[in-house]
Amino acid sequence: MGYKSYAEFAVHSNMASSPKVVMCFLHELNNMVRFKADEEFKAIRDFKRKKCGQNYVDLEPWDETYFTGMMKASAFNLDSSSVASYFPLSQCIEGLKVLVQSLFGAKFHSIPLAPGESWHPDVLKMSLDHPDEGPLGYLYLDLYSRKGKYSGCAHFAIKGGRQLSETEYQLPVVALVCNFSGSRNSSIVRLNHWEVETLFHEFGHALHSLLSRTCYQHFSGTRVVLDLAETPSNLFEYYAWDYRVLKTFAKHYSTGETIPEKLVKSMQGAKKMFAATELQRQILYALIDQTLFGEQPSPPRDTVSIVADLKSEYTSWNHVVGTHWHTRFNHLLNYGGGYYSYLYAKCFASSIWQEVCQEDPLSLATGTALRTKFLQHGGAKDPACLLSDLIGSDGIIKYREGGIVPDITSLFDEMSLTEVK
Repeated sequence: MGYKSYAEFAVHSNMASSPKVVMCFLHELNNMVRFKADEEFKAIRDFKRKKCGQNYVDLEPWDETYFTGMMKASAFNLDSSSVASYFPLSQCIEGLKVLVQSLFGAKFHSIPLAPGESWHPDVLKMSLDHPDEGPLGYLYLDLYSRKGKYSGCAHFAIKGGRQLSETEYQLPVVALVCNFSGSRNSSIVRLNHWEVETLFHEFGHALHSLLSRTCYQHFSGTRVVLDLAETPSNLFEYYAWDYRVLKTFAKHYSTGETIPEKLVKSMQGAKKMFAATELQRQILYALIDQTLFGEQPSPPRDTVSIVADLKSEYTSWNHVVGTHWHTRFNHLLNYGGGYYSYLYAKCFASSIWQEVCQEDPLSLATGTALRTKFLQHGGAKDPACLLSDLIGSDGIIKYREGGIVPDITSLFDEMSLTEVK
């Protein structure tokens, strides 16, 4: 096919255009984050030694979640069950309704399912309606876990929008599938905040599909170049962390009390506490992806040694001999050669949030800018033009080696990482 590797094949039609551009971007991110990530590593190691004694010198990969959880809980007096008490699923669905009404002047309405229309009794159907434009699309919600169901959380485009004639438009139909555990009564089910963030992430994808207005179905909604596709979903994660948004729907399941601003600030502080470590992990995943799908040496090396060497080179964490966790990393199949797209999206979303949304995240003006300059175009408009029209070319993209990379300034300002150490 004329490509030197699968990575080159996968990337050539994206904004990045080549693995070389991707690797330059990943190395730039790594250089920026390494010093802070190493500081966080030392803090976790010191905490372990304090708790377990000096005989426990080394920090192992399985220590991270355990000790960072303890450190966050201690620093910010957080309890996950207390946080979840403010997020009954029924209120979180109300939060999605608040978003579309505030930002786009539209409303979700529950509508009955026709006989045989649903694939399971748990499924709900809603129409998205605008007072002036009429119906905009349809959303199925399949939110509860059950045996035999797809195990992740995802948005699925069932029918893309397209222009049928000068006066008729085929409305998009999408499904938002999650796996929240517990009762089928949405007022009883309570979400951990990471589940709320996931719900808003997938809802960002759904809005991209529902609000898109393209001539051809092939360009509808999320059918964009891969390294743009995760931008709306990453952007709407910010809405799950902003107190001005949370106070509109996050109510205590038994008292009805609005979530306290002090609690939200603690949640935000805990999120930032090991942000460099989390970003470094995503960089490592993207480097592994590019390396495994990139040009291979002769003779080829086994994947375990490749992963171990990359982890040693780009982080301070040990690789555990005899393990091969990457074989369970599903994104290597779904996003082969393209996992870097999540980091592109993280940078783009940070810039959009700061420049367009942060000042007034729930205003109709904010929503109009997002809809008319970005979401409605799907993949029918050049992605660089989309981003530049929304933000300005100086604030969101850079041209490098024949490709396009995100401007990382907003993300690193957000993380207080502004200098290469």
